[in-house]
Amino acid sequence: MKSLLAILAPVLLLAIPAVWAQSSSVGAPAAPVRIGVVNLQLAITSTAEGKKAAADLQSQFASRQIELENLQKQIDDVRASLQAGQATLSSDEKVGISNEGARLTRILQRKQQEMQEDFSDAQQDTVNRMGLKVVDILTKYAKINGFAIILDNSSQQTPVVFGLNQIDVTQDIIRLYDQSFPVKIGGPAAPRPVAPRPPAANANP
Repeated sequence: MKSLLAILAPVLLLAIPAVWAQSSSVGAPAAPVRIGVVNLQLAITSTAEGKKAAADLQSQFASRQIELENLQKQIDDVRASLQAGQATLSSDEKVGISNEGARLTRILQRKQQEMQEDFSDAQQDTVNRMGLKVVDILTKYAKINGFAIILDNSSQQTPVVFGLNQIDVTQDIIRLYDQSFPVKIGGPAAPRPVAPRPPAANANP
């Protein structure tokens, strides 16, 4: 969420010119400062678009997850055959089976890392894309409703120790987002292709 926080940081303190003018006028009583909180992470993931994006990501990476599970099963089978043949296998056979297990384990670890990196990149792309639209909605909402400050309570960098439910605007932002960016009803969107990674130089499976 670091890049999202970098995007949203400018809107976490939303100065309302009218409020500032009232509070700074000579002799005028200080206008009450309206403060709100929002859980930006929850706002993004709870929108219809956010839920659809999460489902699309799961679908996009489903085949790679199955591949990892199959590799893990092969490794388990190799370990089981090695353990079962402790008393009957020759030393050379044991070495050969152990080497095969080590080879499969290296492949699994490499593919796990690649999938995690690709999944994280795709997920961050979605968060950044939606985050820009959340910024626009949150900014307009704050100005219309007279908020001087809106804090993100999903960020450890902006901890909110206490906040009344009445000042939490998360559900309002989710509702406005869904109204502004409705998700079309129909079949699942075609998954965005993930470019295959080039083989590592001098890689030994």
